[in-house]
Amino acid sequence: MRSIAQPGPPATERIQWVEARGRAFSFTLEAGIPLLEAARRGFAAAGFGGGVLSAKGGALGPFAYVMPALSKDGANAAFYSDTFRPDGVTRLKLAAMTLGQRDGAPFFHCHGLWTEQDGRVNGGHMLPEGTFVAEPFEVNAFGLDGAVFTAEPDSETNFKLFGPVASAMTDAKTTSRAFALRLRPNQDFACSLETFCRRHGVIHARLHGGVGSTIGACFTDGHTVVPFATELAVRSGSVAPGPDGTLHADLDIALVDYLGGIAEGKLIRGDNPVLMTMELVLEVLGEEGR
Repeated sequence: MRSIAQPGPPATERIQWVEARGRAFSFTLEAGIPLLEAARRGFAAAGFGGGVLSAKGGALGPFAYVMPALSKDGANAAFYSDTFRPDGVTRLKLAAMTLGQRDGAPFFHCHGLWTEQDGRVNGGHMLPEGTFVAEPFEVNAFGLDGAVFTAEPDSETNFKLFGPVASAMTDAKTTSRAFALRLRPNQDFACSLETFCRRHGVIHARLHGGVGSTIGACFTDGHTVVPFATELAVRSGSVAPGPDGTLHADLDIALVDYLGGIAEGKLIRGDNPVLMTMELVLEVLGEEGR
């Protein structure tokens, strides 16, 4: 399987995780305010301090983003491009977001695909400080109680990255057992989730959110992404017993690579290693003995 050398030593624990409670819900993002504040308000109105969300459409403007890029100084295995600020209204095709905390304040990590006002189709990493909601649009969310994604320095990648941290339980109304996860580099996306579920007695789980990067990509229909640096958003995902009775992760994703190539589809199992990080929530739908 492909791998990329990171600047720092690998952490012993390859999956950072916190068990929590949560609930799926939907809400409408308010227009005319920053996307970060609109997302924060939506989670707060449902009683949550954060979690993950996904969108299948929407309008943003002003809008600011970066794309994956090669590292200029070798301090990181890959880096970001300069900031792009397209004119007018940008129309989202899809997006996945992790809403958490950075330096004690709300912050998000959000990837997606979109069409800019001039017709250019693009994708990448949305910037909280420069992205506003242009028109109201609905998103699907999963709020977390007992865990919060917190941006902390990561010595392995030399980035400040979101990872789940335990937090005090509140009186938020929850419906499900859940796990907030961060997958570290150079492990297969699907197989890591399958292994995690087996170890924790989970036999069926739904994936919520899903923001990160893989080292290129290999899809079930046979097409591949060769450029190694990507920005990825999960469109849908699950872990459930396959035809042979063993757990199989089904991951439908969209990404942009550092050359501007866009790809969408289902990832094959066993050949899609994480580049920098992969953040997501697993909602437990079935457990051993239940």
